[in-house]
Amino acid sequence: MRIIKNIILISLLFAIILVSLFFGEKWVRTNVKNQAIVYNSQLNPTVMISGSSANNHRFDNLVAILNRQSTTHSLLRVQVNEDNSISYSGRIRPNDSQPYIVIGFQNNSDGYANIKRQAKWLEIAMKFLQKRYHFNHFNAFGHSNGGLDWTIYLEKYFNQKSSTIGTLMTVGSPFNFSEKSESNRTQMLTDLIKNRSKLPRDMTVYSIAGTETYNDDGIVPIESVLSGKYVFQKNVHSYTQITVSGNDSEHSDLPTNPQIVQLIQRDILDGRGQKQSSNPVFNNH
Repeated sequence: MRIIKNIILISLLFAIILVSLFFGEKWVRTNVKNQAIVYNSQLNPTVMISGSSANNHRFDNLVAILNRQSTTHSLLRVQVNEDNSISYSGRIRPNDSQPYIVIGFQNNSDGYANIKRQAKWLEIAMKFLQKRYHFNHFNAFGHSNGGLDWTIYLEKYFNQKSSTIGTLMTVGSPFNFSEKSESNRTQMLTDLIKNRSKLPRDMTVYSIAGTETYNDDGIVPIESVLSGKYVFQKNVHSYTQITVSGNDSEHSDLPTNPQIVQLIQRDILDGRGQKQSSNPVFNNH
C-alpha cells in the first residue's frame, strides 16, 4: 500500500513540475513578446512613397545620402501588388528606432483613378507594417504622386485613434495636376479640399516645389504644387511651402536635392520642424 502511495505522490509531483514548466515557458514567451511590442511601439519610421513609373528602389540613393550624413538607419522595401498581396525585401535592424520604409505599387501608372487605388493599397501596406512591427507613430515622405497618395490616405483611411503622424513632406506633388491656374481646380483638388477636415490636425506639413524655370520643375507647374495650401493650411498644426531652384531642381532630381536632403534631416529625422505655432508660408530660392 505504501509503495502505491509513493507512486501516486511521485506521479502527482511529476505532473506539477510538468504543468509549472509548461506555464512558466508560456509566461516567458508572452513576456518576451510583450516586451518586443513595447520596444517596437517606440519605432518612428520614415515611410516613403515615390511617384508614377517608379518602384520601391526609387529612394535608394536618397537613403544612402542620408545615411552618409548622419546615423545609419536600416531600409525596408515593400511592394503592394494588384491582387492586394505584399512582398518585401530588406529588414528593420534591431535597436534602429528610425528606419526607412519605402512603399511601391505594382501598378504605378499615373492618373487620378489609379492614385485613388494606390491610396487604398497604401492602407493595406500600413496595416501590414503596423501589425508586423507594432509601431504607432511615423513620418511620411512623398515625391510627386506619392504626396497625393499620402494625402488621400490621410483623409480617407488613416485611423487617428490608433496611430499618429508627425510630419508629412511632399516634394513636387501636383495637387492640381498640370493646371497652371489655381482657379481651374481639377476634380482631384476639389475632392482633396472637400475632405480636408478629416486630416490629422496635429500633423506638420511641408510642401516643396522645384523651379527649374521659375514656372515649373520641368514636369509639374509650381502653381499646382502650391495649390496644396488649399488642402492643408489651417487644417493641420502647421503648413509650410518651400521652393527650391538651381541645380538638382528638376522633377526627377528633387528627392536628392541637397536642400531637400537637409530639410529631411532637420525636420523629419531630427524633428525640429514639428509642432510649430502657426501656419507659415515661405519660399527658399
